[in-house]
Amino acid sequence: MTRPKDLDPSSNPRALLGCELRHARERAGLSQDALGAPLFVSGSFIGQLEAGTRRMHLEYAHHFDEVLDTGGFFTRNCKAVAKSKYPDHFAEAAEAEAVATAVKEYTATLIPGLLQTGAYAEAVFRAYHPTGLDEKINALVVARLERAHLLDDPTTPLLWAILDEAALRRKVGGVGVAAEALRHVAALARKHRAIVQVLPFGAGAHASMTGSLKLMEFEDAPPLSFVEGPDMGKLIDDPATVTRHTLTFSLLQAAALSPQKSLVLIESVAQDYEHGEQQP
Repeated sequence: MTRPKDLDPSSNPRALLGCELRHARERAGLSQDALGAPLFVSGSFIGQLEAGTRRMHLEYAHHFDEVLDTGGFFTRNCKAVAKSKYPDHFAEAAEAEAVATAVKEYTATLIPGLLQTGAYAEAVFRAYHPTGLDEKINALVVARLERAHLLDDPTTPLLWAILDEAALRRKVGGVGVAAEALRHVAALARKHRAIVQVLPFGAGAHASMTGSLKLMEFEDAPPLSFVEGPDMGKLIDDPATVTRHTLTFSLLQAAALSPQKSLVLIESVAQDYEHGEQQP
């Protein structure tokens, strides 16, 4: 039997790994449900692996090699694909985000990573790691700015961001850095590269009081949601939970200011920072 060749690390290894999984599964005459059942994962999860929207963990790779008779191919390549420049709790979400057709995100206390400037990101990471070496902070900033290259394409992915007003009012990095960051968000909105809304303090209680939320949609795989806290995060594919999170985001959209009014508020706060008028 011809064995698949190891993947070229300069290509998109996770997508190629998923493609090989699909071919090997179909060659073995197994459905996605049948392949996933011994691992206690759904057929849709196997489909996400095949589409390259989910990361293949080592325990799954061992199982695939054994069941599909692939001579250790998935185990070898899984280890290479697992290497990431992102923190462990966020790596899988960042990889899924990179192939999403739509990213919808609500942030409660800070500007979303895809919309951050370098100075703003540096201030955020320095607050997270007050004793971190400069090399570590710089690497985190570079990785965050590289994520933003997703927006180099003029239309894909669709980015819809809802910022709590608290994210505008918090002077991350000082008034100069905060003003620059808000101007950057406004510029992306004015260029129609992102839909941006602000959830004002006046909205009162809302559907995501407990924290931030990210939704990701894909061309050939079911949607995912991602929730996170300090040094932890969870990528969710359970259809019922993703449906609930989708409703949550819709409720936030309804409670937030319109994109036009949001842009006026963002630029007003930026101007206040620039003029030194923002109250402490």
